[in-house]
Amino acid sequence: MNSKFLKSAVYAGAAVSLCLFAAPSMAADVGACLITKTDTNPFFVKMKEGATAKAKEIGVNLKSYAGKVDGDSESQVAAIESCIADGAKGIMITASDTKGIVPAVKKARDAGILVIALDTPLEPADAADATFATDNLLAGKLIGQWAAATLGDEAKNAKIAFLDLTPSQPTVDVLRDQGFMMGFGIDVKDPNRIGDEDDARIVGHDVTNGNEEGGRTAMENLLQKDPGINVVHTINEPAAAGAYEALKAVGMEKNVLIVSVDGGCPGVKNVEGGVIGATSQQYPLMMAALGVEAIKKFGETGEMPKPTEGKDFFDTGVSLVTDKPAKGVDSIDVKTGLEKCWG
Repeated sequence: MNSKFLKSAVYAGAAVSLCLFAAPSMAADVGACLITKTDTNPFFVKMKEGATAKAKEIGVNLKSYAGKVDGDSESQVAAIESCIADGAKGIMITASDTKGIVPAVKKARDAGILVIALDTPLEPADAADATFATDNLLAGKLIGQWAAATLGDEAKNAKIAFLDLTPSQPTVDVLRDQGFMMGFGIDVKDPNRIGDEDDARIVGHDVTNGNEEGGRTAMENLLQKDPGINVVHTINEPAAAGAYEALKAVGMEKNVLIVSVDGGCPGVKNVEGGVIGATSQQYPLMMAALGVEAIKKFGETGEMPKPTEGKDFFDTGVSLVTDKPAKGVDSIDVKTGLEKCWG
């Protein structure tokens, strides 16, 4: 699963074509890089907005990079090479390949650069200096608990489809998937792996690449396997929107519970419209802004960021958003979710 590394000259050329630069402040003396999976997903768009605004506010010279698609790890490696060459003090990254990126991250850390994983922990997590993220396991548990409570006694007869991210199973994918199962009451077997469960309620898994087209195709594939699916776990809200369209095309949209994770404004509006039953809302702007602050402090004082007490990462929060609250599951309503959403 590790990425194949090309010569640094190729990396540099790729990085030039893929990067999006924030306007640097000539007075800034701390350089930082933001490397996201893509520059089109609203989650990463908001992350970049948060990083850019905070960098401008506190005097950090920020450069932003993104892959062409979710899963484009080679472009992220290229971006790391560019950041090292530029003498950046810190790198924030949402890794597409959480294992394959580790050698490049090590090279950056060996050069004295602070590396912060945003949203998606690396494998192992301590391959980065710090992780600023949603508690993705909790995000999954919340939607799993909501789905089980909403179904009530019928949860024991559920037929569940899992619309995951990519075949490489990055940590964010595993945590949300396994968290949902824990919340729903499914034995996950190995919690670090997707697909080894033997619960008869699981129809199957397919991958979406985190986008609407992928969600539609994955849903179509799983419906061919079992047209009686009545619960769908989706890695994110674009995949959920695609799943809904596939269900609608066969007249099943009103008979299936779709749950998701993100909390972007389009997704929360889809909760309001009945497309998604419930979603776990995360806060990417906060992740990136806090990351920029941590790099500024590290560049000036050498101080390393500290995790949230009792956790091995800095928890930036999560809330379940639904207008159909379930007993025993904490949630906020759509109105509140729209006040906090992004994208």
